[in-house]
Amino acid sequence: MSRNWEETFRVWKNPSSETEEQKCQNAERMIRDAIREDETLSEHTIEVFAQGSYRNNTNVRLESDVDICVRLKDVFYSNFTFANGFSKADAGIVDSTYSYAQFKNDVERALVAKFDRSTIRRGNKAFDVHANTYRVDADVVPCLEHRRYTRRDSSGEYQYISGAEFWSDNGERIINWPHQHYENGVAKNTATGSRFKFIVRGLKRLRNEMADNGIATAKPIPSYLIECLVWNAPNRTFGHQEYVTDVAKVLEYTIESTATLGNCSEWGEVNELKYLFRGAQPWTLQQAHDFLDSAWDYIESN
Repeated sequence: MSRNWEETFRVWKNPSSETEEQKCQNAERMIRDAIREDETLSEHTIEVFAQGSYRNNTNVRLESDVDICVRLKDVFYSNFTFANGFSKADAGIVDSTYSYAQFKNDVERALVAKFDRSTIRRGNKAFDVHANTYRVDADVVPCLEHRRYTRRDSSGEYQYISGAEFWSDNGERIINWPHQHYENGVAKNTATGSRFKFIVRGLKRLRNEMADNGIATAKPIPSYLIECLVWNAPNRTFGHQEYVTDVAKVLEYTIESTATLGNCSEWGEVNELKYLFRGAQPWTLQQAHDFLDSAWDYIESN
């Protein structure tokens, strides 16, 4: 290992530049204005917020776009799987005449009115608001609130965990937990003396460099998976004098743990409401393990 990896990771730990940050803020503000200014949407309770690596402060330059969730709250999806026997009828929930498809179309109309048709591309899951010199590229995801009902409290109120749910144009159902992800990430970062997000950014940039150099195991690995892998490393693996030692300890732990599903079957996403390697995921355990193993070898050989 001839490269000065400590110096490299000290540079890689930094977030995107102040200029990029300002362009992210500009995009977020303009999208919020678009929703507020639309006559139909203004009649609903809608929450507009950044999510993903930008909000979680784990973004790096090569992914310096911004993900914006536009979440309708006065119409919602409900899940009673964890509700200890009570049901939709017990909670007094009635079907709405305002559908998700209508909401998505209304969001599209609002974006076109604000940004112009030539700037907006409707994708399978999100609207792409193209960048210019003033703002970064933005992915706008219309969602309904998702309520995972859990119990009734002592006063008889039905308790639920609030997430976000949407359907892609090709019929895929997606449920996310952006607020829980953010809050847990902040707590982990505090508990590790800010090293959690430093190491996430460092490993994202390492993944980018490996992919640029033709290392196949790095190419299918999404940034979100990297953040979740680092999240599952215990706090004791962080906080060493040198950043490269933190990277080594995180890699050692995650490589060993992902060698078999039995070692990491309880691992969760950062939100701690979805399992990382159970059910349908856009990655596999083998892909995660191969990337981590290759990352170790890449550092050792450079």
